[in-house]
Amino acid sequence: MSSLTQHPAAWSRTDVPEGLGLGALLPEPDGYRLEAGEVVVEDDERFLTRFTVRTDLAWTTREVRVEVVSARGTDAVALTAHGGNWTDGENRPRPELMGCLDADVAATPLTNTLPIRRLGLNPGEYRDIAVAWIDIPSLRVRRVRQRYTRHPSEGGLERYTYRDPLRGEYRLSVDAEGLVVDYERFARRLGPDS
Repeated sequence: MSSLTQHPAAWSRTDVPEGLGLGALLPEPDGYRLEAGEVVVEDDERFLTRFTVRTDLAWTTREVRVEVVSARGTDAVALTAHGGNWTDGENRPRPELMGCLDADVAATPLTNTLPIRRLGLNPGEYRDIAVAWIDIPSLRVRRVRQRYTRHPSEGGLERYTYRDPLRGEYRLSVDAEGLVVDYERFARRLGPDS
């Protein structure tokens, strides 16, 4: 994978009538930061999601903060991880998340970059991982088992299959930085870099 260019990426959601997300992957002295937001309009529901994920230099999640702004007001969830041990925003243990090294914010393709970068799979390899999965817009947090399988690259993009018991199986294509370009039945990157 290349070094980071810090250019924001924009995605159009393909699973809802109207949804648009913007996110960036930013290097920090002791790791990386993912900053993103998304607006979704689906039937009578409209909401804005904002989130920040901080990782160490090995792409292991250390901190997550997610906010949802809707007609009901603003709700937020915060999590901190230390080597797979998680606590909530009030420093209470979250033992059900023990061993999870990644956070997956359900509203965005951006958090797929975390396991893709951290695992460093070769074509033909796969890994099963447990993640702290944050549902949007409910902000419920649960442990979810996921599998990433890397396939040979095609058309200048890396190819993966993502699978989990909640959502099924999806094909992903990612650029040299591990940012999703196309996420089957979920999102497609917009702009000249897609």
